Order: sequence, then structure tokens, then C-alpha cells
Amino acid sequence: MNYIWSKLSLLQFIENWINQIVWEKNYVFSDLFAWTWIVWRYFKQKWHKVIANDLQYYSFVLNRHYIGNHTDLYFANLTSEIPELLTWNVNKYKEIVCNYLNNLPWKKGFIYKNYSLWWTKGNEFERMYFSDENALKCDAIRSKIEEWKKEEKINENEYYFLLTSILEATDKVANTASVYGAFLKKLKASALKPLLLKPADLFLNDHEHTIYNEDINKLIKTTSHDVVYLDPPYNHRQYSWNYHLLETIAKYDNPKIKWVTWMRDCSSQKSLYCSRTEVKKIYKDLISNIDAKYIFLSYNDEGLMTLDDIKEIMSERWEYDVLKQEYKRFKADKTENRNHKQDKTIEYLHYVKIIN
Repeated sequence: MNYIWSKLSLLQFIENWINQIVWEKNYVFSDLFAWTWIVWRYFKQKWHKVIANDLQYYSFVLNRHYIGNHTDLYFANLTSEIPELLTWNVNKYKEIVCNYLNNLPWKKGFIYKNYSLWWTKGNEFERMYFSDENALKCDAIRSKIEEWKKEEKINENEYYFLLTSILEATDKVANTASVYGAFLKKLKASALKPLLLKPADLFLNDHEHTIYNEDINKLIKTTSHDVVYLDPPYNHRQYSWNYHLLETIAKYDNPKIKWVTWMRDCSSQKSLYCSRTEVKKIYKDLISNIDAKYIFLSYNDEGLMTLDDIKEIMSERWEYDVLKQEYKRFKADKTENRNHKQDKTIEYLHYVKIIN
């Protein structure tokens, strides 16, 4: 997935310090702003039990598959529709189902009618988030997945696996500059490639994991944790706006859409962590109510909160300290017309031990 501010390059830095600071070895790892799934996936692969949460539904879908699915998928109720499933072993089932979906007849559905050029051409606002062919194919696949779910031909684990696969496939061919706040005026090279549904990776292990789709400040008042990792929004740009189209594909709920970019209504997912006037207050509420042994916070030097703000809040819980790592900053697309003064940024890993 094309995510801005991904922690991929910082995983070793994060893991090294968590392992040095946390006394226990078999701790449960809680990623409560799990939007990118990069960090918790890494810890799942290290054989930790994982708890993940994110307010965005499309992110919950990714979390539900990549964390929640930890055993093989069999698609037993699809054998009458896809007889080929009877002739192969379990290692081929995911590929067979994806190939079947790739060959469905195209469909003029919600994505095609609202986010492709052909259908919107001549309207007040023409839109080109996808090529016509890819929008048609997206609608065909997404409709079939929902049909299978309603007819109980796939179970929840299979459903979220297929939703993850279509989200990743459409993201690869989206005609955008990383995020979905706007589309490009011409189809870029990757957007001209045909949408190809490939099986999402499946990470097997022996743990039962827990996934939430809730407001974090409400969730932490009813849950307890071992090691909590927090990666909240840093600035005023709302993730719900930047990834509105992934939310629509995930829900496939034919939402009312508006504005030139035709976004869905994301007001219920608006984060106070993106508000300069509210972020310190909401973060203090979060930290003061977390029931955990350790809290780690990733936050860079371009964030809305200052180092002093964070130190003031976290020091109230117990033993506080902060670590830092310099890395190359994310370059926003040129259409946003922002001139950044620095090529690198500093990632701070704040932490507090709440045990004696």
C-alpha cells in the first residue's frame, strides 16, 4: 500500500529500543493507531501476540486480515462455483479464488460511475482516479465478494482476505500521487496497467490476535495492555480525507459524495490529533487512561506537539525518556505546492515505564 509517513525504515530502531527497555520477552504488543500495519506486522512475525486498532474501516480490514487471519483458508463453500478448488491442495486455494475473480465480466458499478473518466466525462466535475477498465474490474470483483458474503459462501476470515486483496490491487493502479485527496490529470504509467488481484500475504502463527475498529480514547478506557505503541497523526492533514476512496471500496456502501474530488462524508472520523488547538488535550486524556506496563510514542520534529508537551504529559505516568533517529523525510507530491526547508526529519521514540 502507498502510505505516507510509513515506519518501514524505522522498524529496526523501534524494535531494538523496545527490546532493550521492556523486561519481559513474551509480551503482548498493542498498536493502537495501526493505520499502516507496518509496525504490528513486524512484531507479529516476531511471534508476539498482537492487539491492533484503527478508526478507519479500510485499515481495520487490513488489520483484520493480516493480524486476525493466522491459519489457512479453505473456501469450502465455493467448490460448487469454482470446481478447481477440489483438485488442488490448500496452498493453491487463495490463488485459484483470485484468478476466478480476475476473470469475471466487468461491471458498471459505483467506482466506475463516480471515479473513472468515461462515465464522468462532460459532467461539471470529471474524475480520473482509475482507468475505465480498472474501475469496471474493481466493481466486478468487489460486488462478487459482497455477494459471496451475503450468501454465506465465504466466512469472515475469507471475506477479509479478499477485501485486503482488492484494496491492495486497486491501490497499485490508482491514478494518484500516493494519497487520494486528488487525482492526476493524465493517467500515469502504473494506472495504465490492468488491475490484477493477487492473494494478500498470509502470516501463520499460533496466537489468537485482537483487532478493534474504534476511537482510541474510548477503547483504552475498557482494555488493558502490556506494551503499547502509539503512532498518531502528526499534523493537520486528516487520514480519512487522504484515503477516502479506500474507505469506499472497503465498505462498498454507495455513499453520498461531494466536492471536486468527490469524497465521502468523513466527519465522523475526523481526528482531534490533527488539531493544533486540541491535540495536547486529547493526547493527555489518552496517556492518563492507558492501562499498560509500557507506552511508546513515535512522533517527529514536524508534529503539532512539542517535545516539552509530550514530556509534560508522559512524565506524569512514571519513568520517562526519549530516543531519536534521523531519517529521510517523505516528499509530498508537487501538486500540493509545499516547499520544505529540510530533506531529513528526526523521529522521536518517547517512552514511559509504568511499572516499578
